Amino acid sequence: MHTPPDPDSMPRLTLNTARLDLESLSGLYRSGAALPADVAGEVLARIAARGDDHVWITLRPVANLLGDAAELARRWPDPGARPPLYGVPFGVKDNVDVAGLPTTAACPAYSYVPARSAPLVERLLAAGALLVGKTNLDQFATGLSGTRSPYGACESPLVPGLISGGSSSGSAVAVAAGLVSFAVGTDTAGSGRVPAALTGTVGVKPSRGLVSTLGMVPACASLDCPSVFARSAADGLAVLSAIAAFELTDPWSRVLPVPGPVPARASPLRIGVPRDPEFFGDTAAETAFAQAVERLGGLGHRLVPVDLGPFLVAGRLLYEGPWLAERFAAVGDFVTRNPGEIHPVTLKVLSGGGALSAVDAFEGLYRLRALDAETREAWASMDVLAVPTIPTTFTVAEMLESPIERNTILGHYTTFTNLLDLAGISVPAGTTTTGRPHGLTFLGPAGSDELLAGLGATFHALTGGPALPVQNSRSATTSASASTVHAPEARPATARASEAAVEAEVKAEDAVEAEDAVEAEARTVLAVVGAHRYGQPLHGRLTSLGATGLGTALTAPLYRLYALEGGEMPLPGLVRSASGGVAVEVELYELAPSALGILLTQTAPPLGLGTIELADGRAVHGFLCEPYATEQAPDISHHGSWPDYLLARPRS
Repeated sequence: MHTPPDPDSMPRLTLNTARLDLESLSGLYRSGAALPADVAGEVLARIAARGDDHVWITLRPVANLLGDAAELARRWPDPGARPPLYGVPFGVKDNVDVAGLPTTAACPAYSYVPARSAPLVERLLAAGALLVGKTNLDQFATGLSGTRSPYGACESPLVPGLISGGSSSGSAVAVAAGLVSFAVGTDTAGSGRVPAALTGTVGVKPSRGLVSTLGMVPACASLDCPSVFARSAADGLAVLSAIAAFELTDPWSRVLPVPGPVPARASPLRIGVPRDPEFFGDTAAETAFAQAVERLGGLGHRLVPVDLGPFLVAGRLLYEGPWLAERFAAVGDFVTRNPGEIHPVTLKVLSGGGALSAVDAFEGLYRLRALDAETREAWASMDVLAVPTIPTTFTVAEMLESPIERNTILGHYTTFTNLLDLAGISVPAGTTTTGRPHGLTFLGPAGSDELLAGLGATFHALTGGPALPVQNSRSATTSASASTVHAPEARPATARASEAAVEAEVKAEDAVEAEDAVEAEARTVLAVVGAHRYGQPLHGRLTSLGATGLGTALTAPLYRLYALEGGEMPLPGLVRSASGGVAVEVELYELAPSALGILLTQTAPPLGLGTIELADGRAVHGFLCEPYATEQAPDISHHGSWPDYLLARPRS
């Protein structure tokens, strides 16, 4: 296990750089405000401040990381000539080879030191990315909980005690906690999507064969995919574009379209949604999914109820069919020789794989092909399938009580994806009314990676995620999408009844747009400072009231920010100052005035709603704190925002 660096010895950026997204880092580097070594030092300091959070199995030596960062600056002094991931810090799941670093697959006795990195790692380094270290995982990538590792169980940064999800647990938490810009994971049964939902990150699960699996410890070689965790669909797709390539010597590699940038906005799609979704008794998750589906409809997409029966039956083949034998084929010899070195749950799962026969394998293949054929009817009526990433959530303690049964529940909507040769992306969908994170996954046929990312980015923006460029003109949207996404208009003419039906549909859309415009005029803008922000405990109150995210903004330099401790949760206190104020970052949301009134009744002293002045001159509603409550509270204004303070705050 890694030894955390000394936080006092790490160089720190003097700028407010809580975000390590690609756009922010590119701006810093382009302006000369920071060098890669500055960002590397900041990353190391953040890792040190969190202590042993079980995220990392191996960290690169500090001297090596800072040396590589300095080399980037020497090699590419001209901003215009820099590669796309210049100076971007990242982590790699420890079942993917990095030359000179041990690959453990979360099993110390299995460890080996490869002489060559996996091709995907080589591509990232060639693109200028800065490798920080190897991340924790469920042993041998077998599990969806993040609790099956001798290096410890990762927790979600969003809710104390909540599982992070697995098997790519460390990769997801490293991104969610702001330790790296992106991280490489893997995905066989959902390992690149389940952790994304539980940590509030974006999980990109590429089409099988789009990214080479050479240099990966296999779980199920015929199904395995490298995956990407990022804070936005745009960042995830940029990384995917860097690592996607046909590898001649990789038996699983395929020639597929390499995705480009995320489209600004997708044309209306036919989106399939489960006819009878299952949430295993979690009514809050059921409500959150219904709200997510409603938002999709609000974007102009046509919602199509879909029978998920054949999809779910196919998913059960992964652990109840012969693909368990494929897992055993990957590491079975080692497991048989070293049972004492294997996590007890992992040993129990893998042990059944050795008893399956070749007849079982062929019968499983035939069954899968039959189920795949059954799904064709559903795909004839939809372009994309939208499902909850996970049906419910569990704490670490709950997971340890029933590790196999609850693992099966976590994979309810994920295990069929690779078996049915689908691409996918999981994006945050806010929080439930119980304060738990919720995620939405978009699935499509192999090769639809760019389309899915565009849809995911648009939806993520609605829940307070990264904002997208706004296109006000329908003609601009249609013309742009014609060449970049598979729009419904590309379907055969039989999909529409007649020219008259098309004309009626356009008129109906115009009427809806007019109604939306009137409704938008009646809505108001709210600035939130901390607990109601995306990913924070009270964000679910906003989403339940139909709030729409508008991105982030800065206040006028008239405020001080304080940390109000001692209650059920730490809260920020924003106070207007007579002198010495600073600009503080806030998130903006649009909601109905009636919803604002409900929010006021939910807000307890010393917080209340008032008027906040923004740096651009606007006056909006927002959460303010009564000055008396800040007399003993630490002034955290120098952090610039509540998320920045939380990142720097020592863990208890």
